[in-house]
Amino acid sequence: MRLSSFLFAAPIFICMMTACKETPKTEYASFAEYPVYKGDDLGLTYSPTKSTFKVWAPTAEEAKISLYDAGEGGSPIQTQAMEYDRDGVWKVSFSEDLKGKFYTFQVKIKGNWSNEVPDPYVKAVGVNGNRGMVVDLNETNPENWDNDERPALQNPTDIILYELHVRDLSSDPNSSIKNTGKFLGLTELGTKSKEGEATGLDHIKDLGITHIHLLPAFDYKSIDESVKNNPNYNWGYDPQNFDTPEGSYATDPYDGAVRIREFKQMVKTLHENGIRVVMDVVYNHTFVTQSSNFNQLVPGYYFRQKADGTFSNASGTGNETASERAMFRKFMVQSVKHWVNEYHVDGFRFDLMGIHDIETMNEISAELHKIDPTIIIYGEGWTAGDSPLPDSLRAIKKNVSKLNNIAVFSDDIRDAIKGHVFTPTEKAFVSGLPNLEESLKFGIVAATKHPQIKYDSVRYSKAPWAAEPYQCISYVEAHDNHTLWDRLVISAPEASEAERIKMHKLSSAIVLTSQGISFLHAGQELLRTKQGNENSYESPDSINLLDWSRKSKYKEVYNYYKGLVTLRKNHPAFRMMKTEDIIKNLQFLEFKNPSNTVGYTISNNANGDKWKTIFVLFNGNKMPREIYLPDGEWTQVLDGEQVNESGIRKIKGGEDNPIQIPPISAMILVQ
Repeated sequence: MRLSSFLFAAPIFICMMTACKETPKTEYASFAEYPVYKGDDLGLTYSPTKSTFKVWAPTAEEAKISLYDAGEGGSPIQTQAMEYDRDGVWKVSFSEDLKGKFYTFQVKIKGNWSNEVPDPYVKAVGVNGNRGMVVDLNETNPENWDNDERPALQNPTDIILYELHVRDLSSDPNSSIKNTGKFLGLTELGTKSKEGEATGLDHIKDLGITHIHLLPAFDYKSIDESVKNNPNYNWGYDPQNFDTPEGSYATDPYDGAVRIREFKQMVKTLHENGIRVVMDVVYNHTFVTQSSNFNQLVPGYYFRQKADGTFSNASGTGNETASERAMFRKFMVQSVKHWVNEYHVDGFRFDLMGIHDIETMNEISAELHKIDPTIIIYGEGWTAGDSPLPDSLRAIKKNVSKLNNIAVFSDDIRDAIKGHVFTPTEKAFVSGLPNLEESLKFGIVAATKHPQIKYDSVRYSKAPWAAEPYQCISYVEAHDNHTLWDRLVISAPEASEAERIKMHKLSSAIVLTSQGISFLHAGQELLRTKQGNENSYESPDSINLLDWSRKSKYKEVYNYYKGLVTLRKNHPAFRMMKTEDIIKNLQFLEFKNPSNTVGYTISNNANGDKWKTIFVLFNGNKMPREIYLPDGEWTQVLDGEQVNESGIRKIKGGEDNPIQIPPISAMILVQ
């Protein structure tokens, strides 16, 4: 129905005995007229003596709940009409202990009953998420859950993210992880490959990252949870139930309490091992549109429409949600708070964050940072298609300065390092393509304002977009598109494996010494390959798994990454928090022939660093570059082969002592 055809309908009051009850108003002139429920008790409120269910369905004429003994199959054991309460909310209470029962809702709109669905706020579900489950959340807490603490974190720029799919970590039998493909796989310690190298959690701990970023781990649609160890695979960007964990990652997908308990155990174990947990969240769309929980209960409201009334599709998956509408904004805010309060999650990565409006994202930031100011929020600063939401209101890259304590990914530094993401054969800085120096410098200062950058020569951004460095995520590889190793194989076919390894190491050196927040893709430190697959979202485990044999095969690469992580963590000069400090302390070098060479100094014991001056040089050429160091004795701590903070060698500076930067390498020298 077109929105213009909605009519106002006056509320009707039915007086019974001494009480006067309002019946629902079912037609509205526009979505903006829909009532807004202010309470925070939508969904199920459980106790052993009473369960109350509330569902927001303002256009419904009637509503009912059906109770079941199982999460699938069978007939309802009871169906109960719900009573209209207020502000579009229907409710029903049961004065008994319903724990272990399953439930669905239906609403009647314009004389027709909807499908049976859980409500959007459902916190526990049965197999495949088609029915809600009554669970006592307190009983899902692991031992000592109340004493769980987030690992220490001082500043957001201290964060080093590690993006991981739950299943990828343990799918390789060589991982020796017992709980293959499960949340509990991330809790196992002492696992080793047949070559004797640490795998799983021990590997991640040893690498030294601060945060694991989990690809979607909420309940998603595409994997049939009833098939044990289902060989079908998906990244999980197909949301079904936002507030409960994915059942295929649990040891028992039929009991909704199991997936909750095991997710919590994973978080607790990671916290105990010094690692925080970020959830990849996908509030920008739902896997299905018409038959989604949202649309069955409140048709049209939760999704944006085009001028002709059809669903808009900025997600590229058939629909996009309407974060600017009050009740979906409310849902997003309450959902992230649930993951923080109930599961102790430490941050969120918003998929296609550009689909969401700035006001909603800022409200999410404000609410989460009231709970804990160290929670990290970041996302993709773009959309996958056009949206009716005006650019000025979108949480996109060019509007980052309007976002409060929210970061976005820097495609500027990503593509300057390895080439345009959608042009696989294109070279870039590390593979020898000239004229990307200004784009690289733009990324090095985390997209903040810097007087030495020639913005008209920056490839994408002709002006700084980050107000402060903590609003920029520096990366070169993620789950999307080719892995860096596969990209180098495609774009530099003439290069030897040894040369590609140099390119890979140079890429990581740039990312892990740049200002802003650093981001690694799981397995990047093992030269991860997906056998050239550019979009592995539903490819088999054989493509997506972490191949643990590569750790011993490329051990020197792993050690290089580990050394870079340690270097970054030990030296706050690479983690400045303020743009003014970067301007004051970071000075780019001027080269007569800058082709594929970028260098800079960080001076003044920047950000409290013990090193007074740091000299950073990147050479993307296949030939060495000759430069002169300032006078004095310098200690080299990084070259293309190793990282050694104690010193690789001493070098004397001055105009009489030129030094050479080897081909395709980084060099760091300090005083």
